[in-house]
Amino acid sequence: MSLSWGLVGLPNVGKSTLFNALTRANVPTSIYPFCTIEPHKGIVQVPDERLYALANIVKPERIIPAVIEFWDIAGLIKGSSKGEGLGNEFLSHIRGVDGILHIVRCFDSPNIPTLGEGDPIKDIELINIELSLSDLTIVERRLEKIKSLRRVGKGDPEEEAQLKVIRERLLRGDSIRDLPVIKDLPLLSWKPVIYVANTDSLDNPKVLKLLDWGKERKEVVIPVLAKIEEELAEFSDEERMTFLRDGYGVEESTLHRLVREAYRLLGLISFFTIWSKEVRAWTVVSGTKAPQAAGKIHSDFEKNFIKVEVIPVEKLILAESWAKARELGYIRIEGKEYIVKDGDVLYFKAG
Repeated sequence: MSLSWGLVGLPNVGKSTLFNALTRANVPTSIYPFCTIEPHKGIVQVPDERLYALANIVKPERIIPAVIEFWDIAGLIKGSSKGEGLGNEFLSHIRGVDGILHIVRCFDSPNIPTLGEGDPIKDIELINIELSLSDLTIVERRLEKIKSLRRVGKGDPEEEAQLKVIRERLLRGDSIRDLPVIKDLPLLSWKPVIYVANTDSLDNPKVLKLLDWGKERKEVVIPVLAKIEEELAEFSDEERMTFLRDGYGVEESTLHRLVREAYRLLGLISFFTIWSKEVRAWTVVSGTKAPQAAGKIHSDFEKNFIKVEVIPVEKLILAESWAKARELGYIRIEGKEYIVKDGDVLYFKAG
């Protein structure tokens, strides 16, 4: 499975700048609102040092990391849910994403117009209201459809009751993330959110205010120097991190931090496979059993699953070869009930 995250926020908060920093796509940025008209998609490799450590042992022809998609859409403004501005028509492009990156302006620049309140918390509330109102439209449509079906003796009364609860929550501006998900109801308010504090300084009071807000509400807030990271996009990873570490005290790239939090929020883990020609990373939901993990590779592997050889990636790296790991007793045989762990290297046996 590949991850996908949609970038939302007010105009001029740095969404496209962050998109460029993450994807090195070089999409246009401007001080004018609605510079982004068409939605942009970028595909980025998920950074995982364990994959390349395995490759150093196996010397494969191909190294295939997991990937993550980022969608950059037009900025949202007050009234977007009613057709104001350009953003609402693009929300459909990110209704299918796994999570939302909510970009919040925490930098000071008299040259870049502010279309929000100038307060990061109020700006967040403005966008969340628009997302809720947009979701509310979808919920109302589904309710009307169920009511029509009920008139002819059809429709699901349990779903209708659940939709009414969702509607009330959205009208009050309350979270619905704790409510059961209804199939084929693509509500943005259900999705996990990472708040990105786009700043020119990690000590900016707006960043500190947003971090305190996040702690109080148990929301993920990541401060990011998006403009600087965009300017460093053409540098090597090592050069970029040396510059950020020495100049700004940043110890980890934004991509690493976002991926780590994205996996945690969605309950995802990685396992690895080694063949003679490739080393590959796979993404599955935590709690996945071995046959279902095998099915990610090929459906026949799940259907005809027999057993799986398992070794933690750290032990294989320590042994420096599969043969040596077997000799040391690091490799175990597991059956259909085995639950895959993060960092497992798996060799499936199927009929």
